[in-house]
Amino acid sequence: MRIIIVTGRSGSGKSITLHLLEDLGYYCIDNLPASLLQALTDHVQKTSQNIAIGIDARNPITDLEGLQHWIESFKKAGFSCEILYLDASDDVLIKRFNETRRRHPLSSENRSLQEAIAYEKKLLDPLAHLADLVIDTSLHSQHQLRDIISHRIAPKGMHLSLLIQSFGFKFGVPVDSDFVFDVRLLPNPYWHSELRPYSGLDEPIQTFLSTKPETEPLLLDIEQFLSHWLPKFENNNRSYMTISIGCTGGQHRSVYIAKMLYERLKQKHGTVLLRHREMS
Repeated sequence: MRIIIVTGRSGSGKSITLHLLEDLGYYCIDNLPASLLQALTDHVQKTSQNIAIGIDARNPITDLEGLQHWIESFKKAGFSCEILYLDASDDVLIKRFNETRRRHPLSSENRSLQEAIAYEKKLLDPLAHLADLVIDTSLHSQHQLRDIISHRIAPKGMHLSLLIQSFGFKFGVPVDSDFVFDVRLLPNPYWHSELRPYSGLDEPIQTFLSTKPETEPLLLDIEQFLSHWLPKFENNNRSYMTISIGCTGGQHRSVYIAKMLYERLKQKHGTVLLRHREMS
């Protein structure tokens, strides 16, 4: 039986995620008191059905603090138990609540929406540090989030699930990164006016970068580093890894290197996904 605990700040996409997991055959329960986790798994264990459980900050603090103990007991009993943590920036969360006109579960007459969002982050920070997979949904639509979840929640028994994503440093480093590689040392096609309109997915940029003496050694170093260490993470029961490749604007160098790395690693690993953050 596989247990996925879906948590994170309100407005980050927990309900969308639970609905998708339900479509994938999981027995889903939203807003379950953490203290009832053990009783639920004892009940469902007889059917061997996968479970997805939504847990949020409305739980008593003592129950949230005890979650790590319960997860460890599930793993000792032979269950696959993972925490999926969803989050978004404060500005995005405020915008989503204002657009839907829904009340934040922790807001009150004495606590504004912004204060409730900050308070919820403080309450859930321990869960964020325990999470097997963290997804920042700030830039994702509902359809994009469903697509990411459906691809990353691989069937039990498959290899480590890798996400390789390009990004631009000037827009911020992706908060869900496990490894970040800076490829700004490569020559920048942006400064060539005839190349500027293209992206790293286009042949003119690929030809430009592939002929530079720095490109292949850099790509090979990143590939060898990951090939050496990823199996060790996998042997340590790690289920997800996010590899972020950054350049200045996230259009040329990082896109090309991420694409090349994806093509090399997908031959060695069971599940490898590619995403270009600034082009989505």
